[in-house]
Amino acid sequence: MLARMMNDFAPLLRLHQDVNRLFEGFVEDQPDDRPYGAAYPALNTWEDGDAAWVEAELPGLTMADLEVLVAGNELTINGRRTIAAPEGASYHRRERARGAFARTHALPWAIDAERVEATLRDGVLCVKLPKAESAKPKKIEVRGA
Repeated sequence: MLARMMNDFAPLLRLHQDVNRLFEGFVEDQPDDRPYGAAYPALNTWEDGDAAWVEAELPGLTMADLEVLVAGNELTINGRRTIAAPEGASYHRRERARGAFARTHALPWAIDAERVEATLRDGVLCVKLPKAESAKPKKIEVRGA
């Protein structure tokens, strides 16, 4: 009996799935409804002893589009991506997000803000974040009693 009922509802379930796919595809193509995710831009971070290095993927952006800020132990990358369509063009599909973004990354030590360096090459922002002197290990002389 249950199998027969499920067979009777199968066309209705297929219609439900098709309508869901239709609406998902419609909303997906609305560029203003797709803000940057919380993890944009993608970052790699590593340490070489005296400094941390952070790389961020930012294709199509220039240094004029970016702002790099350092405070305490945090690096913040702010920016804005503008994507303009050619005059009279209409999009068939638009997946590249546009608009403002901000990403803050905390390190486990204080940063020497005076010695921070940032370069942008081939769409990759590379930021060198030297450790503050107070964050570096100090060798303590041990004396006899």
